[in-house]
Amino acid sequence: MNSAPGPAAPRDDEGPGPRPGRLPTGADLAGAYAARAGLHRHEDGRIDVLRSAGGVRGLLESILPGLVFLVCFTLVQDLILAAVLSLAVAAVFVVVRLVGRTPPTQAFAGIIGVAVSAALAVFSGRAENFYLSGFLTNAGYIVALVASILVKWPLMGVIFGFLRNEGVHWRKEPVRARQYRLGTWIMVAVLGLRLLVQVPLYLMGDGGLVALGATRLIMGVPLYALGLWVAWLITRPVAAEPAASD
Repeated sequence: MNSAPGPAAPRDDEGPGPRPGRLPTGADLAGAYAARAGLHRHEDGRIDVLRSAGGVRGLLESILPGLVFLVCFTLVQDLILAAVLSLAVAAVFVVVRLVGRTPPTQAFAGIIGVAVSAALAVFSGRAENFYLSGFLTNAGYIVALVASILVKWPLMGVIFGFLRNEGVHWRKEPVRARQYRLGTWIMVAVLGLRLLVQVPLYLMGDGGLVALGATRLIMGVPLYALGLWVAWLITRPVAAEPAASD
């Protein structure tokens, strides 16, 4: 069982965030941030990695536009066509969500990301620049995660603490705080590994494009999900040992 004792989570009709008539507290802000992070857990306390990654549809929305760009450009060497087709795939996901009346936020975010990537590639005339914005975003996440550790609010503690009904009370427990710092460092390592592997391939230009695209797919959602799962396991509350009877 991965849950730990702590304050009860907000009721569905209350939602995370400050209550009317008072200023937001640290727990309010932590809950709001964690709720927007899109992480979920099973009823038995295990983190739901697939759902946290957006489910099957979310995986497809994350993977297919980049895959279409890579395959198209590799086969026909037409940068504009590859960019247009990747945008078209992202647009299809938006339409599907709108027709199905499901929240289109992730799909809209996806098409914006693809549009930025495609624009960088087309206007620079360099296919490898399709992946440039991803590097910048990745670096930004690393800075945010490291900064959260330095100010003693490790983001994995903020997110996981909310999921485990701990709120921010873990900050008062040195062992729990240390676990959440370690969990946050794990996510820093995951993001850092992406840059360590992919940036040299980017610098190779066309010669490293296929390898860059392939590693981008492998080290995208799958690696993120693995890092998330490991961080969740590392930060599990340690069960107290039963006292020995006389």
